[in-house]
Amino acid sequence: MNSATALITSLLRKLMRPPPKISPAQWATKYRRMSAKESAVIGRFSFYLNPYFEWFLNEMMRRDVTRGVCIKSAQVGWTQAVILNFLGWLIHIRKGTAIVMFPKEGAAQAFNREKFDPMVEGTQELAEIIPPKSRNKDITQLFKNFIGGFVKFVGSNSIADVKSTSARFLIVEEPDDCNSNLKSQGDSIKLMEERGKSYRDAKMLIGGTPSIKDASSIDDEFRQSNQCYWHVPCPDCGEYQPLRWEQVLWRKDETRHDTLYGHHLPDTARYCCEHCGSLWNDTQKNAAIRAGKAVATAPFRGIIGLALNELYSQMHASRLSELVAKFIKANNKLKNGDASEMIVFYNATLGESWEFKDGQAKPDELKERGLDYAPMTIQRGGLVLSAGVDVQTAQGGRLAVTLRAWGRGEESWQVQFTEIAGNPLDAEPRDDHGHRIESVWDKLDKLLFTPIRHTDGFYITLSAASIDSGDGNTADAVYAWVRSRRRQYPGINIMAVKGHRTPGVEIFSKPKPSLDTDYRNSKASKYGLRVYMVGVSKAKDLLIGAQGRLALEGYGPGRFHFSRHVREDYCEQLLSERKVPKRKNGSYSDELVWQKIPGKRNEALDTENYALHAARAVKVHLKSDTEWAQLEQSLRQQPLFADAQPALAANLAPPDTEYDDFQPLEAFSMLDD
Repeated sequence: MNSATALITSLLRKLMRPPPKISPAQWATKYRRMSAKESAVIGRFSFYLNPYFEWFLNEMMRRDVTRGVCIKSAQVGWTQAVILNFLGWLIHIRKGTAIVMFPKEGAAQAFNREKFDPMVEGTQELAEIIPPKSRNKDITQLFKNFIGGFVKFVGSNSIADVKSTSARFLIVEEPDDCNSNLKSQGDSIKLMEERGKSYRDAKMLIGGTPSIKDASSIDDEFRQSNQCYWHVPCPDCGEYQPLRWEQVLWRKDETRHDTLYGHHLPDTARYCCEHCGSLWNDTQKNAAIRAGKAVATAPFRGIIGLALNELYSQMHASRLSELVAKFIKANNKLKNGDASEMIVFYNATLGESWEFKDGQAKPDELKERGLDYAPMTIQRGGLVLSAGVDVQTAQGGRLAVTLRAWGRGEESWQVQFTEIAGNPLDAEPRDDHGHRIESVWDKLDKLLFTPIRHTDGFYITLSAASIDSGDGNTADAVYAWVRSRRRQYPGINIMAVKGHRTPGVEIFSKPKPSLDTDYRNSKASKYGLRVYMVGVSKAKDLLIGAQGRLALEGYGPGRFHFSRHVREDYCEQLLSERKVPKRKNGSYSDELVWQKIPGKRNEALDTENYALHAARAVKVHLKSDTEWAQLEQSLRQQPLFADAQPALAANLAPPDTEYDDFQPLEAFSMLDD
């Protein structure tokens, strides 16, 4: 046997040999070497500074664990001790596939450059598998291919990256900064989770600092776990306890007037045992951490969770005196009306979400205000009917629809909120015998284009409908439906729309002239359409903001009514977003932005926004009392429904009529005012 054959045989034996039974934590202490590029602590990796992560990694290897969650502060070593050690073990020992998702692609590139590449360079076993500085189709900045698997780094803002690849191991860094509604296709974390569905033993790792209470993804993930806390023994009485900020004490000197700290003396900070009251210094606290153990506070359902604050950090910058100084500075700013530093203190030091009081109603409170009338009836005062449609492909697909009637002063009454099950991508579904069956679009037609009875006996037909085309997967189907129905119902304003999240954008505005090359090459252009942009931020301010229409009670201009007999989850979906301080890279600005509450469905809110957009398209907010009176008189004089069918049919355009969106028909001339 020559040397080449022997080498190949040796490599094949190594590949066929079952992987040794070694956990990521064991791999780290045996193989990993820390370089000066990675850490101030050089040499063999040790869990001395963060023993809780050694426990966490070992727990992750249990067969009954599918997910590991860590809600944490800064300075506890999550990325080095957990993410990098897990990837190193995967590449060297386990040989598998992994996707690591970051908030933005730039963060993924920085992780590769500043953390992953230095780990590979410093650990010989990894350098042999993924040669440092190598750049070819198998090893790039964001993709590491090796025998037996790959590691891919993606940004949550790229739908192509998030949805394109399946993997056994899925890792999410800083979920609160990840995209919560990626291209209208849902939460990027949920989309990532789908990438592991084909593996029976898939595992997911999620870790990050929280943000605003009720709008924090990591908070939501932790609540679903067994909620473990690292309990440490008191050096005096031996009783175990979690480290809490409330137990940190320090002295004041009333004669001192420091410009930064006033009467406070941060250097006197100690940790107070909640059992015996003994005071610990930093050295005693750190020794207690190393002797600690994890204690679960909730039932285990396949998800392990660990909560850590910066008191668990043994780093020099996380001394008790430093944390107290940080708190005093943040508290001084809070007293002057600036909460930004205190929010960061809660998030990055305490590892807790900040409760932002925005005055928004609660779903249970809102339910009590529902009116007692049957859906699919138009209440007295409602004279113009609009619709908002949201398109969903998840779980087999569906269309969510809101029908809303509008009257004087833009007072409105919900007519229906419902979902129509069916695949929006299948325009002509067939049964098992090959016979065409009713599509989701056929069902939508029946709902939208059948006149609806008013409580006073006459019938009202739809005036305008706005349907979401923001999902790239369903855009073609939406455009085709819009163009087709415009030809059939030229008297109804049917619009393909996309949400525009920039604050200040008007709820309704005419599409820009279609003279630019980019538009001509867009998907919509081949259907002869212009897509309308919905100022969803302004729409949410108007509907569900602290000073919005939900805050108005009784009857009159601007009142927003709904039936108490609507779907049970309507109010929860309507209040599925909150307006909170804008967060970027862990810091907050004075700007408030709408953010979806993790785990909540928001189709009711989206469809209400679109129904409002449709109503604004036909200028219900600009009609005078005289115009409303004339409209009401004409509706009350219409024939009975049986005789009204020919009138409805008369609205149909001849089969060969083309709707040209660039030169609106007379029915749409009001949009050019």
